[in-house]
Amino acid sequence: MGVAVFGVRGRPVVVEAHIGRGLPSLTLTGLPGAAVQDARDRIRPAVESAKLEWPLRRVVVNLSPGNIRKDGPGLDLAVAMSVLVATGQTPADGVRRWGFAGELSLKGTLVSTPGVLSVSIAAAADGLRGVVVPEMNAAEAALVDGIDVVGAPSLAEVVGFFRGTWRPSPPARTARRGAGSHTVDLSEIRGQAQARRALEVAAAGGHNVLFVGAPGAGKTMLARRLATILPAMSGPEAVEVTQLHSVAGLLEGDGLVRDRPFRSPHHSASPAALLGGGAAYLRPGEVSLAHNGVLFLDELTEFRRDALEGLRQPLEDGRVVVTRVIGSIEFPARFTLVAAANPCPCGYDGDVSRRCTCRIDRVEAYRSKLSGPLLDRVDIRLTIPRLTKQELLGQSAGEPSVAVRGRVEEARDRQRARYATLGFHCNAQLPGPLARRHMRVAPEAEELLANAVETHSLSGRGFDRALKVARTIADLAGAERVNADHVVEALAYRTAISAEGLVRAG
Repeated sequence: MGVAVFGVRGRPVVVEAHIGRGLPSLTLTGLPGAAVQDARDRIRPAVESAKLEWPLRRVVVNLSPGNIRKDGPGLDLAVAMSVLVATGQTPADGVRRWGFAGELSLKGTLVSTPGVLSVSIAAAADGLRGVVVPEMNAAEAALVDGIDVVGAPSLAEVVGFFRGTWRPSPPARTARRGAGSHTVDLSEIRGQAQARRALEVAAAGGHNVLFVGAPGAGKTMLARRLATILPAMSGPEAVEVTQLHSVAGLLEGDGLVRDRPFRSPHHSASPAALLGGGAAYLRPGEVSLAHNGVLFLDELTEFRRDALEGLRQPLEDGRVVVTRVIGSIEFPARFTLVAAANPCPCGYDGDVSRRCTCRIDRVEAYRSKLSGPLLDRVDIRLTIPRLTKQELLGQSAGEPSVAVRGRVEEARDRQRARYATLGFHCNAQLPGPLARRHMRVAPEAEELLANAVETHSLSGRGFDRALKVARTIADLAGAERVNADHVVEALAYRTAISAEGLVRAG
């Protein structure tokens, strides 16, 4: 039994081999992709390098079900084992309830293969006894309970295992760094009290953030410290992140990922690199690799317009659907967006110490890359001022990340308890209708929000998002109801930066 990976999910594939009359050849049927077809030239040398016999006859291998395209090199081992079973070199009864995944080299060694965690999850769900994977992927596969894992260095050892002449070592359950092992800390930020507060609110409720300011104001430094105040991932969240990184080939033999992801793609990234895709087979993009973590887009206005507009669906739904001619795949993409931008091409529009030198038409073209619908999905928008001399030369350190994280975790605990029956973990995830129904709002706070619809031209989405930010501020304060002061702070974050002019006094 082989397991093919589709998106982030594994699907069992029945691999059958027939040895028939005809000239020596290997034919693969059942919609094999390009990487699977290449296995025809890898498997025979691998079998012979393992000192096993390749049949000098016509070999046909069928991959069932035949109506689904199979991509990737992970079926090499399953195809080789099916041929060895068909020729009687491996006992058929022994391999019947095992899943196989791994790429073979010409020397018969098993190469580290992407998506092994998805293979192990699918094998356990299908009721298989265990999986045989490359030795480097054994720790990853062992993250799934209730299934045996054999990590083998080569095809010869796999055959030896089923013949009873080789015994594997039990795979170690390892973690790639412990939770909270960050190299930066919020205490390194000088001044910027309002921006630090905005980061705390964003972390507590899972809200998206946009920082706008002159070069050197500290936008990037602030954004890179958001991950240090986020609460630790739960077990299911860590498995989701590990599965995505496994499919993308980023684990490199490590086990469970404990740290929340922080992804920072360059502004030259294509829509496919940002959202997911690929020519041969569909892979997760940066938005999915940032799932349950932070996606940082520095120099936001330098990104391609079509790439930015593609962020609308994941920002709204927490998922992205990648559709190509070869098929359609859904990837999870629930992340916290932190974006940073300059107010104009030269970066000094509104700066008190330097004069902007940009022409009006260039400023308008620069700002037009950020559409109203995209900015409407960003909950917290803040202008970052240039640091003063006293702040730059000050010696007192700010509040450390561990102290802020404590308050964030308390606020998240309140949200989890409030939405326990709804399946949501933080305020930002709650759909608009549910937010209005489950967030207790004081009458004066409700009146402030209603007035903001006209005074600040809030859309329906903007109203709901302002309400959710206000609920997060109330959670940080330990308040049962959303009060007027919570709404005032939430509206200040939302109206400081608009779509018409990138920076506007709120």
